Amino acid sequence: MMRSLYSGVSGLKNHQVRMDVVGNNIANVNTHGFKSERVTFQDMISQELGAASEPKDSIGGVNPKQVGLGALIATIDKIMTQGSFQTTGKNTDMAISGEGFFIVKNGDKEFYTRAGAFNVDKNGSFVNPANGVKVQGWNSRIDENGNKYLNSSASIEDINIPLYSKEPAKSTKEVVFQSNLNGAALAVPEGATPEDIQKMISDPDPKKRRGHSTSIKIFDDQGNERELKVQFYKVRDNVWKANASITDAGQVSIDVDSTSVGGQNTQLPGNTEFEIGFAPDGKIVSVSDGVDSQSSGNLSAKISYRIPGNPGTQTIELKLGEAGMVGGVTQFSADFTTKAVKQDGYGMGYMEAFSIDNSGTITGVYSNGVQQPLARIAMAVFNNPSGLNKVGDTMFAYSMNSGEPGIGESGVAGRGRINAGLLEMSNVDLSDAFTDMIVTQRGFQANSKTITTSDQMIQEVLGLKR
Repeated sequence: MMRSLYSGVSGLKNHQVRMDVVGNNIANVNTHGFKSERVTFQDMISQELGAASEPKDSIGGVNPKQVGLGALIATIDKIMTQGSFQTTGKNTDMAISGEGFFIVKNGDKEFYTRAGAFNVDKNGSFVNPANGVKVQGWNSRIDENGNKYLNSSASIEDINIPLYSKEPAKSTKEVVFQSNLNGAALAVPEGATPEDIQKMISDPDPKKRRGHSTSIKIFDDQGNERELKVQFYKVRDNVWKANASITDAGQVSIDVDSTSVGGQNTQLPGNTEFEIGFAPDGKIVSVSDGVDSQSSGNLSAKISYRIPGNPGTQTIELKLGEAGMVGGVTQFSADFTTKAVKQDGYGMGYMEAFSIDNSGTITGVYSNGVQQPLARIAMAVFNNPSGLNKVGDTMFAYSMNSGEPGIGESGVAGRGRINAGLLEMSNVDLSDAFTDMIVTQRGFQANSKTITTSDQMIQEVLGLKR
């Protein structure tokens, strides 16, 4: 009889724990990134009143006689299913679509979370403003050419977003040309003066026009904007000359690096012209400065110049296209459309805003129109995410059964995608929670009834003596 009392007590305790878990789930129904839990029970050890016996020739087998001694809590499981997304429109809010966790640090302590309500503090650190933990990832580095890049194979670090910082000026290193030189144009007569050539290039009658002029804004080392102008004119069948000039620049010269076997590159001071050769089918095949030439691979000419007050020489590579291809400059019997389409320089600017894409890359937008990668947010996945320890603040910590974190970029090796401007809501289902609450309450009542009934039976036994 005492066994039923203790069985009832174990049932009360278990259902109380289950009610605690249900109550915690309901309390966190609006907690971003929260993962609900469930309680499972298992029966306690049973007391054996009679052992089992095997069948014999004259009699069958006998089952064991056992009385259970109550119930135990088997597990408190974390339900790691995806929560719904809430649109916030705040670019520092992030939600993960799929598996994985954001990585945050408090000093040397590393934690993991699905709650992506982050912000930038006064020092530019990307943090959770609720507790100050710092979001981890990879900050951009600068290569030998002054370009920013991200190395996701390096160790993770505190992400820093330098709002309103300066982006120094970058001089133009290359200009890309595309489109077409009219193959039907007449060649410029031999011995024509520069003035005659200029008139032929700018003739308002397209049928008389014998060349084409294009210009593009470039930048020097100090970020000053200058104009690079290139004039193309036909000198004979399938051969064109190009003349280049730069606004207010001195000592302008053009050189072509030789691609011949054992060839030597010869500098031609003061030379501002180069020749472009085409195949009969209109594809570019060569470029030459009169001494050195290229006839394979990517064809280009280098223009060097100096600016007043700066003794150094600056060089720009004019990329004309790949030999035998039509991606760069061509010569077809069609209108002149050749132009410089792209250059890589810019003036100084200030970072005014930033955005975050699905790969977790944070890109800075500067006042000079430049966009530069600033950092990339790291993510972690676990073989057993349910084995993580909850440590408060909607964060988890590594445990002996969670497995080691697999850290890397989002969208790679099972890690989910990052969505900016969204937050992941709690995965608590209120209908399930309230149903579980009713079942838990009934279980608690039934176990309390077991105790009161056992007590009445004991009272009856005690009353036998009267």
